[in-house]
Amino acid sequence: MKISTLLLTAVLGIFLHISATMAYDAQNMPPNGFVPDEQTAVRIAEAVWIPIYGEKKIEKEKPFKAVLKEDTWRVTGSLPEGMLGGTAIAEISKKDGRILYIIHQQ
Repeated sequence: MKISTLLLTAVLGIFLHISATMAYDAQNMPPNGFVPDEQTAVRIAEAVWIPIYGEKKIEKEKPFKAVLKEDTWRVTGSLPEGMLGGTAIAEISKKDGRILYIIHQQ
């Protein structure tokens, strides 16, 4: 009986904490979201790509391009003309900066 009460109290506490955090975030959301422009989207993508694919590989894919479609930034690398291969791609939420999708094409 005591364990179930303790478990219920813990779950309720976690729920209240999450609810308060979500309300706080919504009230403090910047008007243009946490990723308001192309430069910010590119920096976030680089910060995620480098630990995954390595700094040397990502550096070779500059310049990066970010395009906003609805509320999602799509950031892509580029390759020198005539070079075969793929580039890193990231999709990032403009609103809250969540990484929605990451891949490196071949």
